[in-house]
Amino acid sequence: MTSMATDEDGVMAAASAWLARLQRDDVTERDGLDFEAWLAAAPANRSAYQRTLALWHEFETCADGVLAELAVDARRPASRRAPTRRWLVAGGASAMAAGLAVAVLPSLLAPPEPATYATGKGQHRKVTLPDGSVVDLNAETRLSVSFSRSARRVELADGQAIFDVTHDERRPFTVEASGRIVRVVGTQFDVRSRQGDLRVTVAHGKVQVRPSATAASGRTFLLTPGQRLEIGRTGVETLQTVDPQEALDWRTGRLVYRAEPLANVVADLNRQFVEQIEISDPALGEMPITGVIVLDDQAAVMARLSLMLPIRSVPSQRGLLLLRK
Repeated sequence: MTSMATDEDGVMAAASAWLARLQRDDVTERDGLDFEAWLAAAPANRSAYQRTLALWHEFETCADGVLAELAVDARRPASRRAPTRRWLVAGGASAMAAGLAVAVLPSLLAPPEPATYATGKGQHRKVTLPDGSVVDLNAETRLSVSFSRSARRVELADGQAIFDVTHDERRPFTVEASGRIVRVVGTQFDVRSRQGDLRVTVAHGKVQVRPSATAASGRTFLLTPGQRLEIGRTGVETLQTVDPQEALDWRTGRLVYRAEPLANVVADLNRQFVEQIEISDPALGEMPITGVIVLDDQAAVMARLSLMLPIRSVPSQRGLLLLRK
């Protein structure tokens, strides 16, 4: 075996080990960060992981037959057992596939257990899912992830997240939030679900947004890059064209608003800072804001806010109270 072939086998073995590691129920954020570092270490790593996923999917398509054959073979005398399996390809990939099947087979046989990810006030988190998809969670966000042989399901109970989804036609990726199902194959998009209000913004690819099985009504939308769909808790649906980058800027500590009511902006800020902000009267909360707020220091944020609107802040029992100037 040449040195090049040996290196390739080693990379494929590492890729299969990563697939097995990311399938564990106790996978951690540290695992995700290590996986991203391994992918970035060499171009061959990402290619090997994609090949490993493809091989695993090929195994999944005939898993029932494989399991039945293994059960029959286990009852045969050792001298009569078949030395090879039809579902394995020849050469080094055969050994890799066999090792991968042994490592990941328990997760194929057992129903998948949802994994839950959450963030607290002012906390952001990046999560790499078992299929290589990456999710960025905004502050005070909670979601659960459940992967199976035929589907990738995410439930966004409350919060905001950016999804960079790995392409996989055989396993659609869906996000359930605020009574709607966001369905994709491979794309990048932002989903915000806060107290029954839903907002979906597409940066790349296409997504379908449709009512969930429990929703009383609603239309189905197909969103393309630069489109944003907003669905209020009352069911009002609004489709508009936006700069998709603005929807992703919160990852870098920048909140971009266009005619956003002050009450919504304050709600966003209260998820980022411990010291809470109150609005003195409902009419003040309806004042629209257009601009960019940089999330560095809360005192600096409030100073910038007072330049954007005729408001001022004073200390209160909870933190700060906003008044008209």
